[in-house]
Amino acid sequence: MTERIWTAALLVIGDEILSGRTQDKNVAQVGLWLNLQGIRLVEVRVVPDVEDVIVDAVQALTARADYLFTTGGIGPTHDDITVDAIAKALGVAVVVHPHARAALEAYYATRGGLNDARLRMARVPDGAELIENRMSGAPGIRHGNIFIMAGVPHIAGLMLEALAGQLEGGRPLLSRTVGCWVPESEIADLLRQTERDHGACQIGSYPFFREGRVGANFVVRSTEADALDACAEDLVARLAEVGLVATDGGI
Repeated sequence: MTERIWTAALLVIGDEILSGRTQDKNVAQVGLWLNLQGIRLVEVRVVPDVEDVIVDAVQALTARADYLFTTGGIGPTHDDITVDAIAKALGVAVVVHPHARAALEAYYATRGGLNDARLRMARVPDGAELIENRMSGAPGIRHGNIFIMAGVPHIAGLMLEALAGQLEGGRPLLSRTVGCWVPESEIADLLRQTERDHGACQIGSYPFFREGRVGANFVVRSTEADALDACAEDLVARLAEVGLVATDGGI
C-alpha cells in the first residue's frame, strides 16, 4: 500500500515582497517546518495586496493541496486585507473573535489601549480558531486547513511553533547532502541512474561557483532513513568510480 503524501501550499501576500523592498524569509522556514511535520510544500505563490487576486489564489491553492498557509496582510492598516479576502474566498463573514480581542486588550493595556486600528487584528473569518502569538498579542488564524500567519518572519516562526504536532501528516522528509567539485552537467547521467536505482529517494542538484571553481551539492531526500543512507553512500561510491572525491555533508 502506497503511503499517503500530505501536501501544503504557501501564499505570500504583500506588495512589498513583489517590489523587492522586503526580502521574503518565510518560504524557507515554512518549508523546513512542514518537512518536520511530514508535509511537503508543493507550491508557493506571491501575490499583491489586491483582494480579488488573493481570493483567486486561495481558491486555486486549496483545491490542489491538503493545507494552505498564508503570510502577510493581517496587521492594523487599511492595506492589510488578507482576512477579508480569505473570508470572501470561503464565503463567510468577517467577525471579531472575542479571545483575540481579549488578548489584544491585555497586550495594549500599557501601550496606549485598544483603538480601532489595533482592533482590526482581532478580525477573523467566521468559524476560525486562533494561533497563539507570544510576541505581539495579535494571534494568527486557523480556518479548517487554512493557516493565516503574520508576515514578520520571527512572528510567523512563533506561530509555526504553536502549531507543531497539530497537523496530520506523514513521515518527516529526511535529507543528506553530498558535495563535489564537478560541473553537474558532467555527471547528469550518473545522478539520474543513481536516483533510478534507489526508488525511495530523490536527488536534487545545486551547482555553485566558488574560489574560481565549479561544484555542486547533491541533496538526497527520503522518508526512510536506511534508504537515504544507502543512496547517499552509493552516490559517493559512484563518484569515486569516475575519479571524483565527494564530501559527505556538502561543500
